[in-house]
Amino acid sequence: MGEAEKAIEKLLEGNKLYVNDTVSTLDISSAIRVKSAKEGQKPFAIVIACSDSRVIPEAIFSCGIGDLFVIRVAGNVLDRHQLGSIEYAAEHLGVKLIMVLGHTHCGAVDAALNHQPDGFIGYIVTDIRRAIRKEKDPYRASCLNVKHCVSVIEGSLEIQEKEKTGLRVVGAMYDIETGQVILL
Repeated sequence: MGEAEKAIEKLLEGNKLYVNDTVSTLDISSAIRVKSAKEGQKPFAIVIACSDSRVIPEAIFSCGIGDLFVIRVAGNVLDRHQLGSIEYAAEHLGVKLIMVLGHTHCGAVDAALNHQPDGFIGYIVTDIRRAIRKEKDPYRASCLNVKHCVSVIEGSLEIQEKEKTGLRVVGAMYDIETGQVILL
């Protein structure tokens, strides 16, 4: 089993703990803070998630300090800033798994389906509309948005090179009611 597959397994095992309200093994101790300050970060996965306050990747996957490199933005949309962060973590931190984590009841997807917001929110909505095209079902639209984000990441030449050495990019959906994460 490769590093990416081990990372997926670790995330899904952590999610089972979360779903079952099991006491987590996440380490947020002062010892891990000091250790990571001295030795640097060594996350095993990059998670791109929505800014929604109900979506907390570290909790969802029962992870502690230094386990995940998390990028959060409404609707988990990507621009050059997020892609640069992803490339950094893949190249300099040696992360072998990138997960785009969409979720149910996403306000950004709802805005793309049902509203025409003003201001900078319009950029997010426009990007999501490109991803979901004519889809009207909120769940399927969220899945399409995740798949679009995966394809944007895989369009990076840096990421394509890393995929040759075992990096994987996957999409997943988080159900905010059940807590369960399902790979797409």
